[in-house]
Amino acid sequence: MTAALGDNSLGFIIDRVDVGILVVTENLEVVLWNRFMEANSKVAAETIVGANLLESFPDLPGKWLEKKVRSVQLLNNFAFTSWQQRPYLFHFQHHRPITGGVTHMYQNCTFIPFEGSEGESLVCITLFDVTDTAISQREVQQAHADLEELSNRDPLTGIYNRRFMETELDKEFKRVRRHGGKLSVLFLDLDFFKKVNDTYGHQAGDQVLIEVTQRINEIARVTDCLARYGGEEFAIILPETDTSGGLIFANRVRELIEKTPVHYGEHVIALTASLGLSEYYEGLESHDVLLDQSDKALYEAKKQGRNRVVCYLPDM
Repeated sequence: MTAALGDNSLGFIIDRVDVGILVVTENLEVVLWNRFMEANSKVAAETIVGANLLESFPDLPGKWLEKKVRSVQLLNNFAFTSWQQRPYLFHFQHHRPITGGVTHMYQNCTFIPFEGSEGESLVCITLFDVTDTAISQREVQQAHADLEELSNRDPLTGIYNRRFMETELDKEFKRVRRHGGKLSVLFLDLDFFKKVNDTYGHQAGDQVLIEVTQRINEIARVTDCLARYGGEEFAIILPETDTSGGLIFANRVRELIEKTPVHYGEHVIALTASLGLSEYYEGLESHDVLLDQSDKALYEAKKQGRNRVVCYLPDM
């Protein structure tokens, strides 16, 4: 196993270090295979030394590995790959609890060119088990992602908040202005919501807001963006939707709210909603103008008697 180096003391160290070490020729014939490699691959050194590495491990990234070895030999220079670039070279099982959420050993690899005792060109490949580091870093990244997601959500209803909605609307606005397409924005306000809080209490009002958002989400498309804009007011971004399509959706929402009251304890809370719709058109200055037009249409819906959908018109 280590006789190729001709040094028993060096071989002793190579076999006991907690690092995978293998040496290959330019044709990927295995010259050395230490105990770390034996233990994790379940392939004995006596079996693989003298054999072709890719034939023994056909699941290895063959073309990439051949190119890497040739490059290291040609340039006579050290090379390194991290688990972030390539999670592993050899698909070894990890030695962590199942609760760690990983399915394999994460590895950092080095490729070191050197000349053998008989003048042959060899490459030493080392594998470092960095699974603990990978798990920790992934947990930190997930924690950051979770915090960012929470910062985009309304804590009561779980839907997006105003800040996130306006950011997404700005992206959609710039997209249609640059590439063309359709875009509509819908504002929704629950009629006389203050009476719900005054009559049944704020907990009942919270339940109303939660159930209304759930019902809207049930009929909204995956691409639509529903957000709580403030209080009992909601905004919905409708990508690739013109006024005609927006009206159909808005009336479905209005009818759904009107026909399905919220049950709170022994109370049945009847609801209606007013909605204002606006559509992007060429020459519109910004997404803020689009929001303002939806808001004006919503105001007009309330002015006309509530429980209706109104589309923005220039004379508003």
